[in-house]
Amino acid sequence: MARANEEAAAALQEYAELFALTGGDAFRVRSYQKAAKAIAGFPEDISAVDVRSVPGVGEAIAKKMEEFLQRGSFRQLDDLRGRVPEGVLRLTRVPSLGPKTAIMLFEDFGIDSPGALGEAIAAGRLDGVKGLGAKTLANLAKGVQQLEQSGRRVHIGVAMSLAEQVMASLTAERITYAGSLRRMKDTIGDIDILAVAPESIMEEFRAQPYVAEVIAAGDKKTSVRTTSGVQIDLRVVPAGSWGAALQYFTGSKEHNVAVRELAVKKGWKLSEYGLFEGERVIAAETEEDIYAALGMQFVPPPMREDGGEVRAALRGELPELVRLEDLRGDLHTHTDLTDGIASLEDMVAAAEARGYSYYAVTDHAPDLAMQRMTLDKALEQRERLAKLQERHPGMRLLHGTELNIAPDGSVDWPAEVLRDFDVCVASVHSHFGMPRDEMTRRFIAACENPYVDIIGHPTTRKIGKRDPVDADWDAVFRAAARTGTVMEIDSYPDRSDLPADLVRLAKHHGVKFSIDSDSHAIPHLAHQRYGVGIAQRAWLTTDDVINTWPLERLRAFLRP
Repeated sequence: MARANEEAAAALQEYAELFALTGGDAFRVRSYQKAAKAIAGFPEDISAVDVRSVPGVGEAIAKKMEEFLQRGSFRQLDDLRGRVPEGVLRLTRVPSLGPKTAIMLFEDFGIDSPGALGEAIAAGRLDGVKGLGAKTLANLAKGVQQLEQSGRRVHIGVAMSLAEQVMASLTAERITYAGSLRRMKDTIGDIDILAVAPESIMEEFRAQPYVAEVIAAGDKKTSVRTTSGVQIDLRVVPAGSWGAALQYFTGSKEHNVAVRELAVKKGWKLSEYGLFEGERVIAAETEEDIYAALGMQFVPPPMREDGGEVRAALRGELPELVRLEDLRGDLHTHTDLTDGIASLEDMVAAAEARGYSYYAVTDHAPDLAMQRMTLDKALEQRERLAKLQERHPGMRLLHGTELNIAPDGSVDWPAEVLRDFDVCVASVHSHFGMPRDEMTRRFIAACENPYVDIIGHPTTRKIGKRDPVDADWDAVFRAAARTGTVMEIDSYPDRSDLPADLVRLAKHHGVKFSIDSDSHAIPHLAHQRYGVGIAQRAWLTTDDVINTWPLERLRAFLRP
């Protein structure tokens, strides 16, 4: 995503929030939010085109965005920033806390931050306040806790975007990211960047516009806090030790301890400078050399979590992991017929540009009422897709739907409608707080529906915003294996769902997977790399992932 799009969308989203807080018209708030979403998902850099070409951006919003692109803000945003106390805005970051309550808490109780809210709830200061019942206060306390946890870490999409921005901004012979980001963890604390470069790179780094604070400055390592609050550590390493440094700073700590023990058993020493026998360098330039010298297969970074990979690598038994280039298609995507922002034609063209063999459009079904979907609209889309197929003979277009799993496990449409879709994804979009046994029955009932092919974003989590639902996943996965229902790895970075630990558990039960983008805009199609990262962390091969299969095998599996 173009950086200008990201920043302009964030400014417009902030304006929408401030406008709502000052009692602004709800319709206009929604139009600002919709335009922010459209700008964030626009495939071209808005600083290089007329912003009016973005869907949903009218003249008034266009003028605001043009001013923002010129000076990094716009007059109306500056005005509202001056009128809304920062403490009120901070409070609205708490999940489930609306603007009216935030203003009341600030004005009546002087609560000006999530931390102050947590303390007030714990001290009983808000007990008995009108509109704040015991359940509401419990939810707010949970929201404060979630916010504190997410404040220390960011999801992989935020971290990757930042890391790539940093690498593009610096002059180096070699530069890459390491740490938990290279291991493709779904949330990241600090970002580690390694470079082979002259020491002047440190000064260049400190002068970048994304640097808000220099935490520590040195010739070999500099730590900064960025304007988004994330810490980045930049290290300069010798070219001859590149592989050793990359292995060491990628981690995990537990993996490195296990690998160092292998070196010690041979009478060698392994550090970020190389693998040594006394003063003699055995290996240092590449990671492959280091693992080979220790008698191991190369361990891909996402597997380095001390989860049995060292033993398997010593025996030569590491699986051949699924790769991004193995994906032949995407089985969960949206268009502007429901809550996407790109047209059917544009999404299909973008999918073909990615070299896919097949591509499924799965707009929402009618039980998600806000999307105003109907069977007539779905059938009309099917006709449009059939016509588009003629223009895209090299890629099979699949007409699908994303169904809603109701609390009793039923889905939107009856069997006679569902049987005519090429693929049916079914997801939980409501009633997230059901008790464990009821939620488990809900998923199992969906798996037992013969027309449900894939369970979409199964835990329903949104990182930093919504906890996973509570279910007996062993029981759910046993049912999915028995019914041949696929579990999705939703690649959208704030979902990353299923997470890797549950993917491994599901694989243990014999479940198959689909790595999907859940795209709502063209740039989202590129999120697939995050889903592949999760799959690699869970040791998946192409046999485990149905959208790596040829079309014939896929269709036989979906509609036997």
